[in-house]
Parts: sequence; C-alpha cells; structure tokens
Amino acid sequence: MSDIKIPEMGESIVEGTISKWHVKEGDQVGQGDVLAELETDKVNMEISAEQSGVVEKILRQEGETVSVGETIGVIGAGAGGAASAGDSGKTESAAPAAPEAKPEPAPAAAAPKAEAPANDSNKESAGDSSSYNASPAVRKLARERGIDLSRITPSDPLGRIREEDVKAYADGGQKPAAASSAPAAAQPAAAAAPASEPGKPVERRKMSRRRVTIANRLVEAQRTAAMLTTFNEVDMTAILDIRKRRKEDFQKKHDVGLGFMSFFTKAVVGALKAFPLLNAEIQGDEIVVKNYYDIGIAVSAKEGLVVPVVRQADTLSFAQIEKQIGSLAEKARSNSLALNDLQGGTFTITNGGVFGSLLSTPILNAPQVGILGMHKIQLRPIALDEERTVNRPMMYVALSYDHRIVDGSEAVRFLVTLKQLLEDPESLLLEG
Repeated sequence: MSDIKIPEMGESIVEGTISKWHVKEGDQVGQGDVLAELETDKVNMEISAEQSGVVEKILRQEGETVSVGETIGVIGAGAGGAASAGDSGKTESAAPAAPEAKPEPAPAAAAPKAEAPANDSNKESAGDSSSYNASPAVRKLARERGIDLSRITPSDPLGRIREEDVKAYADGGQKPAAASSAPAAAQPAAAAAPASEPGKPVERRKMSRRRVTIANRLVEAQRTAAMLTTFNEVDMTAILDIRKRRKEDFQKKHDVGLGFMSFFTKAVVGALKAFPLLNAEIQGDEIVVKNYYDIGIAVSAKEGLVVPVVRQADTLSFAQIEKQIGSLAEKARSNSLALNDLQGGTFTITNGGVFGSLLSTPILNAPQVGILGMHKIQLRPIALDEERTVNRPMMYVALSYDHRIVDGSEAVRFLVTLKQLLEDPESLLLEG
C-alpha cells in the first residue's frame, strides 16, 4: 500500500489546489502514471504514482486546497495483492465491508453532525474547514481553538480567511457570520439580488489560485513601493531595416526568427550596466545591487501573466535570446513552466504592443525595482529639423521604477540610454 502525497515543490510553495483527478477509486494504475494535476501559485504540476496498484481511496477532491506532504489518496496492492490477503485471513476482505456491516457507528456519527452547529463546533471545524479559503496554518489554528470557519467573515477582499480573522473571532471582536440560520441566509440573498433582476444576467467564476496570487502581488507591489513611471519614444527605423535585411538569413542560420525582444533585451542590459540601481532590490535597510542580468520576459498565458526568466542575458547572442524566449513562451502556454523558470529575475520587460497597446504604466514585479513597458509601433510625423518632417515608425516606452532607491533623473537617463542603443543597433554589440 502506498500513500499519494503532495511532493515538495520548493521553499516558496507550501500548498496548492487539486485542479483535476485523472483516476477514480478502483482504477488500476502503473508506476509513473499521472494521477492528478496540482495548481500552485506559480506553476501547475503532475502527481504520479510511486507504485503500481489500485486506487483504493481518494481523500481530497478537485478544487480543495492541500499542503505539501499531505496524503490525498491511497494506492493498494491491486487484484493480486487483494487475493493473497484474502487467503491469509479475513482482515482485507472484511475491512471494506466493515462500515456497511455494522449499523451502530452510523447513528453515532450522524448524531453529533446534527448537533454540530450548536454543541460541537470543534468537530465541525476539524471536519469541514478544508472547504474554506484558508491556509493549512489557519485551519489548524481554528481547530485548536474550536472555531467553525463558516462563522468567520474574511477581512481579505479576495475572501481568504487569515490568522487575524480567527484570533479576532476568538477574542469576541468579530460577530459570527452565521450566528443564526436566518441572518446567514439573508446576507447572500441580499448580495445576489441585483444578479437575479430580469435583464441583468451575470456569471460567477471562482478565481484560480494563480489569478489570486497575481492579484495579491500586484496590490502588494503598489502598496509597498514608491512606484513612478517615466516615458520616452524610440525611432524603430534602424531595427526594422536590420530585420528586413537580415531576417531570412538569420532564420536559415539559427532556425529562429529575429524578433524585437532580442534587441530590447540587449539594450536593457546595456542600460542596466550604466545605471545599476535599476538592477537592484531592497532588503530591509539595505540595497542589494545585482551584478548579473537575469531578465524576466512577461508572457500572457491562459491563467494570467507569468514572467519566465532569461538567465545571464548579457552573455547570450541574439539567436540564443530569441530561442530562450520562444521556448519559455511555449512552456508558459502549455502550463509546463518549472519553478526555476520563474525565480530570480533582476529586471522585467513587458510588451503590451503585441495586443495593440499604445501607452501604459506597467506595475513592478516585486522585489525588482524596475520594469520596461514596450508598446505598439506606429507611424508618426517626426520633425528632423526646422524644414523637414518625415513619417517614422515610433514606439513609446515606459519605465516604472521604485522611487525609494531610483531617483527621477536616473530613471530618465536610463530611458535615454535605452533609446540611444535601440536607435543605433550596432552599439548593442558593444554595450550588450
């Protein structure tokens, strides 16, 4: 017999949500077969069978939150194992029938359940708390204090019950959310009333774990950083000319297309070398300046924006950068990114231009202190001098930065340097 357990997933991930079971109780499985899919804050992962056998029990269902090391199911020895166990005695054959053969335990279990709301909140909390949006630590605290999580009103706008909510309820500082059945029913009915009005159809969707994490981190970035955005524009004529002349040969030689991201990645590295505080982070009262260049590239995936990292971008060629970005984007779209693909970036580039964005103010990817926003290339009239005006392919670029350690003058000069490198692409071979 073997337990199906949630494996270790890195120090920053302690829990996840079962998104899908690929098996059901009674199914025969082989060693290495995929049993379930787990959705975490950062990546999706598959849970595989450690031995062959039969799925005897599924303990946690789809949509439930589980923690690292928790047992979510049991795999038995299979048909052969069950037969041999039956020959040796009655233990295995009698065990499955025991709950049905003995009528006494059923009323005993049913009676406390009926009285649980009034007399046995500790048992109800221990049995049902897993269905609430709370971490394992919060559920444990609620069990220890004999508190039913259904009676707690979350202070988190996303509906997550936190430790302070449990403590406030225990101290009497929070009124029960379900003190009586009538008020409990009245509140949801009042909230849902507008949705039930004729001619106003609505659809409610539960946020995925990753979307909740994205929302929390974006709000946290705005709350903790002194975020400011500065803008400039880049004449893309020279880059477009190089791509036009070199694109076909580049594709044949390197088996990858020559896109814009390699130019911008190289230019960002050159600008970061000139202004290193934008390649830093704040730790307590210290500034940690990073002398390496792991550039995060924001990619739009089904579950939301993810930022895989191109490692040591300063040492890579244009072709290597394009290949890495293409590979990471494909992994993001297929939900096959590993934790290592997402961790440790020093600066981020996001390209809203692929969706038609003309201008935006990107939000920092904490703990980084800088993020560059690219936008749509658009023909605009540019005055070359007092007498000549020409149409040029122009792109607005935006730099959001943490004003706690990056001064406005430094941010502006960073963008000016970036502009100069992009408008003179040959310089990227020297600066990048």
